[in-house]
Amino acid sequence: MRAAVCVRAGGPEVLEIRELPVPVVREGWSLVQVKGAGLNRSELRTRQGHSPNVKFPRVLGIECVGIVAASTDPDLPDGTTVAAVMGEMGREFDGGYAEYALLPNSLLMPITTTLPWDVLAALPETYLTAQGSLDALGIVPGGQGRLLIRGGTSSVGMAAASIAAGYGVETAATTRRPDKADALTAAGVDHVLVDAGGSLAASVHAVWPEGPDHVLDLVGARTAVDSLRLVRRGGTVCVAGSLSGWLIPDFEPIAMIPSGTRLTAFHSDDFKGSAGATVLRRIVHEVEAGVYRPNVDRVFALDDIVAAHRYMENDQATGKLVLVP
Repeated sequence: MRAAVCVRAGGPEVLEIRELPVPVVREGWSLVQVKGAGLNRSELRTRQGHSPNVKFPRVLGIECVGIVAASTDPDLPDGTTVAAVMGEMGREFDGGYAEYALLPNSLLMPITTTLPWDVLAALPETYLTAQGSLDALGIVPGGQGRLLIRGGTSSVGMAAASIAAGYGVETAATTRRPDKADALTAAGVDHVLVDAGGSLAASVHAVWPEGPDHVLDLVGARTAVDSLRLVRRGGTVCVAGSLSGWLIPDFEPIAMIPSGTRLTAFHSDDFKGSAGATVLRRIVHEVEAGVYRPNVDRVFALDDIVAAHRYMENDQATGKLVLVP
């Protein structure tokens, strides 16, 4: 089979197309013919060498969709359409950047859908993270409150905007590029804020003088403390992305979290396997019904994996990037 192998830590050029043996099925694991894999910034950071537990060479890819080609689970017969996310895919064992992936049965989520593969591949990691983040913030359908999404044109940001719009929640979202404003509006954002790199206080308070009730921070480490200052007193900030890295330098919780304000997080590993299967099936139904948008920016072939990572690293995407083997 053909696979994109990360041969060592480095730039996009360390991803090489290689011929590898099709993995041999073993107890508790099933072989999946990969039909599509979403690209994620966590894979970019792994490729750069920021995941110390990952040993190279490794086939990256923390998610994929496809068809069960050889099953060891009677509840997942050959031919079943499945999705898989996280659970150390592309880290402890080879992931979705290949024509086939050997995956633990516990990660496989069966799905019935009419969506094309590239659209289906854009949903699992992105929409499960967005849904889990909104749940962590306490946002519910028909609920009250004002939501600020930082990193709005990321794939998760646009998915969160789509879900929030379906809920009827008033939403603002940030982008560093004014030319991406229309894409945010199309995703359901009510107020587009251009982030010039400093504090957003003036532009946020021009929309909501008391601040938002909720902040979904997908930029992460660099902006989390500023988000705690932006949210209204007693509001909630959820950090669910790492566009600016993993760690908040010199973080002092008592000094930096205003009294009564809440700081939480969401990790998509919480929705792996059976924990996320029902949620993902509902998301797929909402996309099929036109309630949610898949927000696919570009689809890349396996041969174009270096270009795909370069495109991702240069922040050119507005929404999700998908790899189709």
